[in-house]
Amino acid sequence: MNNIIGVKELRENFGTYEKLVSTGRSFVVMKRSRPIFTINPINEDGWEMMIDFTKFRKGGIPASELLAKLKKL
Repeated sequence: MNNIIGVKELRENFGTYEKLVSTGRSFVVMKRSRPIFTINPINEDGWEMMIDFTKFRKGGIPASELLAKLKKL
């Protein structure tokens, strides 16, 4: 399987690509013959360094509220 896919291919076969990424595969997604983004598996070590916003408030923080607070900094 090629590691370059189109947006339509990704949309129509998302479940297949989700499984492939979970096994370590990466893909470049193209739109009109131009690369627009990549899909990569999450680096477990990097993921652990992310902030768990549920520690600040049960259920997390809405993105709009977080962005508003960050703009004030």
